Amino acid sequence: MHTLNSIKLTDLSTILYYTGQICLILGIFMLIPIIVAIIYQEYNLGWSFLLSSIISLFAGFLLIKIFKKQEISLKTAMIFSTLIWIIASFLGGLPYFISGELSFINAFFEAISGFTTTGFSMLPNIETVGYSINFWRGLTQWMGGLGIIFIMIIVLRSSGTSIMRLYNAEGRDEKIVPSIRNTSKIILYIYLVLTMIGVILFLLSGLPLFDSIFYTFVSLSTGGFAITTDSILHYNSPFVEFVAMIVMISGSINFALLFLLYKKKFREFFSDIEIKVAIVLIPLAIIVTSALLIYSHTYVSNFENIRFATFQVVSAITTTGLQTAFYPEILNNWNSATFLILIVLMIIGAGSCSTGGGIKWLRVGLLSKATIWQIKSILLPGRAVIPKKIAHFNRLKVTDNLIRIAGLFVILYLLIYIISVIIISVYYNNIPQVLFEVASAISNVGLTSGILTPNSPDFVKIVFMVDFWVGRLEIWPILVVAYMSLSTIKKKLKVKH
Repeated sequence: MHTLNSIKLTDLSTILYYTGQICLILGIFMLIPIIVAIIYQEYNLGWSFLLSSIISLFAGFLLIKIFKKQEISLKTAMIFSTLIWIIASFLGGLPYFISGELSFINAFFEAISGFTTTGFSMLPNIETVGYSINFWRGLTQWMGGLGIIFIMIIVLRSSGTSIMRLYNAEGRDEKIVPSIRNTSKIILYIYLVLTMIGVILFLLSGLPLFDSIFYTFVSLSTGGFAITTDSILHYNSPFVEFVAMIVMISGSINFALLFLLYKKKFREFFSDIEIKVAIVLIPLAIIVTSALLIYSHTYVSNFENIRFATFQVVSAITTTGLQTAFYPEILNNWNSATFLILIVLMIIGAGSCSTGGGIKWLRVGLLSKATIWQIKSILLPGRAVIPKKIAHFNRLKVTDNLIRIAGLFVILYLLIYIISVIIISVYYNNIPQVLFEVASAISNVGLTSGILTPNSPDFVKIVFMVDFWVGRLEIWPILVVAYMSLSTIKKKLKVKH
């Protein structure tokens, strides 16, 4: 029990060393908005980023000089992955706080919402925010889409067991090629190419250069920040919305599956269980939602009903959070069934090893198959053997343990969701809004029903930030840290008695 709950000094030294690496990376990235500040003559904001960068770089150099790294265990990697999102969000929030744009807790909220690619914002008047601040908001989501630890893996030249454990601790478990380092490079190349394609497509749709870069960042990362209060509807362009949907869907697909497309392995791509789930869910949700909006005469024409339904469905299931329909319209004018559909889609979420959140298409597909196998096992003779395989990268053999882990994840996910709903319901009486907002938070979506505002109680903001954090890390690392912490406290209490 002692080895399960304790952490060695060498492990702590390793955690602090890698924390220093993250501080350096963030410090360097903070220098980029300074260029934007110079271009748009926002010199006061430029100084905010410079000071924030100096603080982050100084902390990084100090930690790297003082502490040394050792081979990291999976337990230590999970502790590091749990804590680093908090530390990164603290540092990422410095420009908002130092510039005077936000209070400390709102600055931290904005940063963790960015890095976890959630998209809820604490900025009361987005239209008055400087270009450099908005660029940083978009950049934090772009970085978060890749993953903070993933970026560190790219930067570090080392390889081996430690890198593999860090890779797994951030919720990634699939390798495109045997080497984790080479897998990481391939994912980075895919991400950069998609980023360039996104910018070009948005430019062709008529958006200015800054807007094109920003909305590529937040769409590809399935983040959902916006630079106007009316989000993507600001442009009132079906073409812009179409481009955004293409980029959002690209970000929501497993990177390994995107690599199959690059290799022209179309049969493997379309036969994969994740893609099958998406191909069934997305069109079905669009058809049902559109039909309900048409039935309710929500918009003036069938085209408008289909247009708004399609965009919100795609935004929800990719866990992006860009909006063309808003509170109170979506709450009061949309059919109540469509409201429920969006909640379910947000909880289901996107593909595994993508930039999206939620339960993930792979688990939904796996548990659906497991249900069918169970039904068959009841109907077939006792000695009948049911082959348990799914099409996922040249067929994945499914064990009972794999099904149990997937089922347990879903149960824990829904349990945390229910607990959060109960807590938030203490502050707000509108249950449909609470259900919607919490589903959006824990799945890192950012679609809002109007509950969460800069004036919300600080405790409510903390609950939502915990949901962002839990959803982004996919529960297990946080449970490991929670178990160790509670066991240590329990042990100390026993010693006192």
